Amino acid sequence: MLTKTVDRNSGDELLVKECIKGNRQAQKALYDKYASKMLGICARYANDIPAAEDILQEGFVKTFRNLEKFRFDGSFEGWLRRIMVNTAIEAYRRKNHLYPLLEATDSQYDISYDHVLNKLAVEDIMEIINKLSPGYRTVFNMYVVEGFSHKEIAKQLNISEGTSKSQLARARYILMEEVTKHFGHYKKASGE
Repeated sequence: MLTKTVDRNSGDELLVKECIKGNRQAQKALYDKYASKMLGICARYANDIPAAEDILQEGFVKTFRNLEKFRFDGSFEGWLRRIMVNTAIEAYRRKNHLYPLLEATDSQYDISYDHVLNKLAVEDIMEIINKLSPGYRTVFNMYVVEGFSHKEIAKQLNISEGTSKSQLARARYILMEEVTKHFGHYKKASGE
């Protein structure tokens, strides 16, 4: 059986088709092509890099097991991203009993902080987001980064829409507190 020579620069369609045929070189190339980008997505949901790496590995196992289901009618990267996000959500659910979601009202934490965020570096923002509890961080990422609606978040996490909204509001409140601390420190250090 002849297999085509592939590498990470090969097109997604060729890589996927070769992976389905069992071409190990294609599997490695597909992994190498997307691993670092998908690790960044997984890290948004994990407590630390080793946990993100576990989610990444589990996500790629699911991807390779289900490649036949990819129909090439959308982007492979988008399909892979959805698998990674869903895998991260499943990991969160498995640990959910350790981090119960707290109820709060939206109005308690209704704040605006966009002007402050614009002055922070991406690394600073990610560091601040990673300080959130897993429950708050998961809802925040799903809503703000991934674009899920509160209804979709509620369904994925088995919580009410109200809990999703309050978790987002609480996450924003905590982020604002952290950003304010950081921004105050930034202003002093930069002399602004």
